[in-house]
Amino acid sequence: MTDHLDPRAPLVLDTYELGRRPGSQREITRIVPAPADLGIELLGVPEGSEIELDLRLEAVMEGVLVTGSAFADLEGECGRCLEPIHDEVEATFQELFVYSDEGHEPVDEEEDVHRMAGDLLDLEPSLRDAVVLALPFQPLCQDDCPGLCIECGVRLADDPDHTHEAPIDPRWAGLANLQDQQDTSTTTD
Repeated sequence: MTDHLDPRAPLVLDTYELGRRPGSQREITRIVPAPADLGIELLGVPEGSEIELDLRLEAVMEGVLVTGSAFADLEGECGRCLEPIHDEVEATFQELFVYSDEGHEPVDEEEDVHRMAGDLLDLEPSLRDAVVLALPFQPLCQDDCPGLCIECGVRLADDPDHTHEAPIDPRWAGLANLQDQQDTSTTTD
């Protein structure tokens, strides 16, 4: 974690009011703009759109425990038929942000530990993890989306009776060409 955070950044929270007194807590509701690339390849939160955060900051011995929910609108496309998807996501998370000063070192030095910069903490990595994990692996426009025709690409939900002639076995393709030639010669006679 960086030692210098911008306190004016929308996802940087100031915990000064908690006073590093274990047991003190504070509830925050905040609407912030979505950071870039918040989602997966097919579905995500559009950059700059509103994310509503409901947070509880709680001082503990090691740092500040942040528990919260994020609500946001999603945009993307169906993984089967590529139709546009407009949906919502609710992601919950809980993360411990450890004090960075000498007197509050964690017992085991894990790389996943989120450190505070003074009284500031950066919520973006935790929010990003929670939202991405709440998204479906393969987003669908509807649960039973039939997808696209593998022959011609027609959206099967728009044309449920869509069919093609049975493909000709390549071993018999020469005979089919002879049949086409014979049909052509009888129609011209």
